[in-house]
Amino acid sequence: MSQQLLVYLKDYNLLPSRQSAYRAHQATETTVLKVLSDILLALNSGNIAVLALLDLSAAFDSVDHATLLQRLRTSYSLGGSVITWFTSYLHNRTQYVRLSASKLNESAVPYGVPQGSVL
Repeated sequence: MSQQLLVYLKDYNLLPSRQSAYRAHQATETTVLKVLSDILLALNSGNIAVLALLDLSAAFDSVDHATLLQRLRTSYSLGGSVITWFTSYLHNRTQYVRLSASKLNESAVPYGVPQGSVL
């Protein structure tokens, strides 16, 4: 599914130009080099450069499922069976703590997306 979605997003030019995730020949290093290059160009031109860094590592833990699905519909024109699949993927997710062979404290996960998913 992720490969089909990426092909669709590329074919219709829906990925932000500066997004490096899920793109061939783009990596964190590519992004860092671009930022460094932009800073050096600004400084060489006599401009002031300011860099603000944000740690967004937990940002995906707070993604609202309804908002995400609506955004997929409106921003990416996805619908029908694609939205049904994503809804199924996100609906009724649970998490729990495992201690040896015991499963403890199972609870619903109404927000967030699985790490490493294309979402």
